[in-house]
Amino acid sequence: MHMFRTLNFISREVRGMHQAAYLLAAFALGSQVLALVRDRLLAAAFGAGHTLDIYYAAFRAPDFIFATIASLMSLYALLPILSRMRTQSEEKMVSFLRSVLIVFFGVMAIVGMAAYILAPVLAPIIAPGIALDAASRADFILLMRILLLQPILLGASNTIAALTQLRHRFVLYSVSPLLYNLGIIFGATVLYPHWGLSGLGWGVVFGAAMHLLVQVPFFFEEKSGPRLSLNELIAGIKEVLALSIPRTVALSSTQISLLAITAIASILAPGSIAVFTFAFNLQAVPLTIIGVSYSVAAFPTLAHLFAQGKQSEFVSYIEAALRHIVFWSIPAMVFMIVLRAQIVRVILGAGSFDWNATRLTAAALAIFVIALTAQSITLLIARTYYASGNTKKPLFYGLANILVSVTTAGV
Repeated sequence: MHMFRTLNFISREVRGMHQAAYLLAAFALGSQVLALVRDRLLAAAFGAGHTLDIYYAAFRAPDFIFATIASLMSLYALLPILSRMRTQSEEKMVSFLRSVLIVFFGVMAIVGMAAYILAPVLAPIIAPGIALDAASRADFILLMRILLLQPILLGASNTIAALTQLRHRFVLYSVSPLLYNLGIIFGATVLYPHWGLSGLGWGVVFGAAMHLLVQVPFFFEEKSGPRLSLNELIAGIKEVLALSIPRTVALSSTQISLLAITAIASILAPGSIAVFTFAFNLQAVPLTIIGVSYSVAAFPTLAHLFAQGKQSEFVSYIEAALRHIVFWSIPAMVFMIVLRAQIVRVILGAGSFDWNATRLTAAALAIFVIALTAQSITLLIARTYYASGNTKKPLFYGLANILVSVTTAGV
């Protein structure tokens, strides 16, 4: 009985923007709390040192693959097309998404295998400072190869999430990140003591698998029609790619920036990558709770309104979301700047995470959080363009981001 109630709660539809935004924010808060628990466990066990530098640097190639390849079939490109297909035939829409998923797995398997083989070549490019030491290089390559499973699992999950969002199943969509962080915590607490760094990697893979599997039963419940013809499938995929390529380039710009920062930090003092990542993750808490929640909640409705040609309602919806983002993000920014040292110490200050690491992380956090309101608004604006089928402007923003980030990182 309790299981059925839980399943009904997870799969229920949430229609109103504010109700959806508050629900997403609540689950985002839960996910971020788990992320902070994860970071605290890692900070206490390793401090801001060489081990965590290897761990965080090993994410760069898998994350780049996720941003460049997996995002080609992401929900932001799929949702506007699925919304249009839905007006024609529900069964055809589901059939198309299932075909897209099969194509996705085939492409990702090829890319993942290539990256696995090239890992020894990529190591000195991604983290030249780490690759100088033979033992550290071996650990980096092993961990990176394990983590290559992550973009395949998360990419498939995000593809299915297009239908999850279209059905307004925001609870189901929000549960996935919770499970992902639980998997990483499981790896840090249970697997690492037995398997070392590879245990941390398998914890990430376990979390990514749960991120996908929680959505699978509901996805296969959907009724699909006859398989699309090859010409229909190719035409649909071309349309998805036309929408997604500019966004993929924009996402790649962020990952290129992180690759450059990681390469530079790897040749600095040990712990530089860890300090950067801890501060980046702390800044992501309010960004996820405020900016991501409102932009995700607004996106399916914006896509629907644009598809129906309701321009005035489309603009009003954007304005309402924008006002709420500004209202919540500015106080959060001020709070985190003023209490940056206390926040870092309370959340991360345990075990091997000493005062020097606290001081450096707090300084980085203060710099990151200045952009909180602007980043939150940018997320909404980007999804507004995606909802209208315009992916070129976010591309230009992404290219500008590469230029600024890499230049300032070098300084």
